[in-house]
Amino acid sequence: MSSYSILFVCMGNICRSPTAHGVFRQMVTDQGLAQWVNIDSAGTHNYHPGSPADARSQHHALKRGYDLSDLRARQITDSDFETYDLILAMDWDNLALIQAACPDAHQGKVRRLTEFCQRQDSPVVPDPYYCGDQGFEQVLDLVEDACEGLIKHVKGHAK
Repeated sequence: MSSYSILFVCMGNICRSPTAHGVFRQMVTDQGLAQWVNIDSAGTHNYHPGSPADARSQHHALKRGYDLSDLRARQITDSDFETYDLILAMDWDNLALIQAACPDAHQGKVRRLTEFCQRQDSPVVPDPYYCGDQGFEQVLDLVEDACEGLIKHVKGHAK
């Protein structure tokens, strides 16, 4: 099996993208794919460089068995477009920012995470930053569903 790399991207890389990073990392490990799948997350903005995931994201993720404590925020870089096989935006605004920065040769790598949802019907993973507990739980519901679909996608593309 050849390696496959995925980058999850939101605005500041402290809520949605580290949640997706942690959830997908756990699913990849559970499926025995960790040695073939490279996972990272980044933000379109450099608001929180080096910061851990938002405490609320960590709390809600940990309640479901996902540890985000080692993840640190960073901004997407030009080299990411070359490095990653799939760059997954959490919403329309971040998708547009990523597409605007992405070289034409790599545009096909840029998609929305929710395209991989199997049960949930949402075009985006909404930003929970100014929401209460329910916002973070909704993020996890969408991310878990999308990551299950993403596992199927990875298995289909990794040879």
